[in-house]
Amino acid sequence: MGKLQDKVAIITGAGSGIARAAAKMFAAEGAKVVIVDKNGELAAKVEQDIKASGGEALAVETDIADEAAVEAMVNATVETFGGIDVLFNCAGGSLQNDAPTTDVDMSIWNVTLDVNLRGTFLCCRYAIPHMKARGAGVIVNTASWAALNGKLKKHIYAAAKGGVISLTKGIAGEYSPHNIRANAICPGSVRTERWLANSDKKTNSTGLLQSLGEAYPFSVGDPEDIASIALFLASNDSRMITGAVIVADGGRSAF
Repeated sequence: MGKLQDKVAIITGAGSGIARAAAKMFAAEGAKVVIVDKNGELAAKVEQDIKASGGEALAVETDIADEAAVEAMVNATVETFGGIDVLFNCAGGSLQNDAPTTDVDMSIWNVTLDVNLRGTFLCCRYAIPHMKARGAGVIVNTASWAALNGKLKKHIYAAAKGGVISLTKGIAGEYSPHNIRANAICPGSVRTERWLANSDKKTNSTGLLQSLGEAYPFSVGDPEDIASIALFLASNDSRMITGAVIVADGGRSAF
């Protein structure tokens, strides 16, 4: 029996990066995985990969900032698999033009808040009633080390991820009587396709950054590093953990 045997798990942003790694990991542990991504082609490819490995999956093209689209995605999940047990909100990211408060263009505000905070909120809003009907559930939200540290000069992204942490704690307290747990992961730099594309300091084919490697103990992480934490939080192995903020940045914010 897998750690998520017969559980129904929605994973947002699962067409690539951390969420894609999590989708495949959750499926390998027995979950029925709903692959949510704004890019329908990427989502469909992950669905195909999971099914080819003997797992169950459903790809749903969704803009998580669109309330009607999120509601439709959640309804499709319930219609296909009968309920919702796990929600891993992983879609998000920063914009290259994000900047300190007095310098940033205000056009960055809505886009950053929509994908990082509004999308997380909407997915929780529509998934929680189905978890309550199930009698239990687990929510794993993706925040960032940036929400815990004043060094990053992307202030809007940091604010959005700080909001994710506060939302997570509120959900954990409010819905604990319904056996719903909620925790947040704060990754540091992770070697995803997007991260590599945005980096101007790639030094070799593995994408390691010498400057970051010197800055904190464990250098740049891999998508599977964060996916493994999400799996732990989604499973009964973490049944005593809720309202927690798990920092997974290789020590970047600690030293």
